[in-house]
Amino acid sequence: MPTTDLHYLGLIEIGQQIQAKKLSPVEVTKAMLGRIEQLDGKLKSYAYVMGEAALAEAAAAEKDIASGRIKGPLHGVPIAVKDLCWAKGAPAAHGMTIHRDFRPSDDATVVARLKDAGAVILGKLQQTEGAYADHHPKIDPPKNPWNADLWSGASSSGSGVATAAGLCFGSLGTDTGGSIRFPSAANGITGLKPTWGRVSRYGAFELAATLDHIGPMARSAADCGAILTVIAGQDPKDTTSVPLPVPNYLAGLSGDLRGVTIGVDRRWTSEGTDEAAGKVLSEGLRVAADLGAKIKDITFPDPKAVIEDWFPLCGIEVAVAHEETYPARKDEYGPALAGLLDLGRAQSGMNYQKIVLRREAFRGAVRLLFETVDLIALPAQAFAAPTLAKMAALGEDPSLITGLLRFTCPFDMTGSPTVTLPGGFAPNGGPVAFQFVGRHFDEASLVRAGDAFQRVTDWHKRHPAI
Repeated sequence: MPTTDLHYLGLIEIGQQIQAKKLSPVEVTKAMLGRIEQLDGKLKSYAYVMGEAALAEAAAAEKDIASGRIKGPLHGVPIAVKDLCWAKGAPAAHGMTIHRDFRPSDDATVVARLKDAGAVILGKLQQTEGAYADHHPKIDPPKNPWNADLWSGASSSGSGVATAAGLCFGSLGTDTGGSIRFPSAANGITGLKPTWGRVSRYGAFELAATLDHIGPMARSAADCGAILTVIAGQDPKDTTSVPLPVPNYLAGLSGDLRGVTIGVDRRWTSEGTDEAAGKVLSEGLRVAADLGAKIKDITFPDPKAVIEDWFPLCGIEVAVAHEETYPARKDEYGPALAGLLDLGRAQSGMNYQKIVLRREAFRGAVRLLFETVDLIALPAQAFAAPTLAKMAALGEDPSLITGLLRFTCPFDMTGSPTVTLPGGFAPNGGPVAFQFVGRHFDEASLVRAGDAFQRVTDWHKRHPAI
């Protein structure tokens, strides 16, 4: 197969061909760099391409593989990382003009682990300012490859666009309010948000420390599992990383869901949800039942208060992360991030403590649910495939904000793991997704469920016509 035809293969599949010496990692990397050069001037998914370093890593992988030293499924495979993840010597702007000249002297732990696994790092992917809602006014946002008039999905938009457009075989994103899930849904790819503490945050710019999650975005749940196996685990450089063993997320994938109980709150997931989003969730549940899962009706704890609390809590944590530059350099900030910072700085200690208590009570209520179910199913968002015009009205329409966050930010508040799976298309042609949520540190069940769904469906194999 010519290397020009490889860009839409799955990460595991391309890795198998490279590791079997059927393909050269150097030639595959050259082909991907050529595709980036050809297409990304329009798509704007990369903040910085690391071409020279990528070719050197590919050459090292080729030498290792030729000698029989294979490091695992990522060995020789070209991937990319969100710009907020440090890569030694490469710019890490965090979507901000303030940091445009910053070049870290160290790798983020997730980047170091990818390199140790033999992955080839193609570059840094564009993101919103400070990883919050909007791109800095001086930065061109990534374009949705399915339709440039559709939203590309907030903070990890570059990761979503590059992965969907065949400009990498997988990527890293981050999720604080939904930014692995939004761009995965918007671009028709799979995203895995791990449990908070499962993946080290060392060497990654903060948005909000207790809400930030780093995780894989790829074409399939199995591909996400391959990446998570590499990046997960305790890290002495991040003492909030949890000292639990990391399973091989690719082991024991059976293709069925026998013995799995999936909970669904039919009122919560349908109330205010548009037809396309509801249809994709219903179809996902039907497939899961056909695969042997038991579907159980549940009552999900009312998330209204924690959704409202997410904004001031995030604002407080962002204000701490930015205290050296805000408000001292306020004129260099875009309006969305500045507004969040002002909200956070205005909070009282009393209000903060009330938020903390409500968050802990909600986290406990969700934990109790998982005593009766293994997974919870819900839409990725209440409205499917939003247009840029619709998202531009977000600040003027509180119902839009609620619809956007109602199925995402509650699970940043709890720190729960989630997998986002493409499951259909909206009438406007944009991809639509649904989610499974799991118990803390049970990402293996999410990979199993996603893999089983994707063995009998082909939504994750659909690609935009670019």
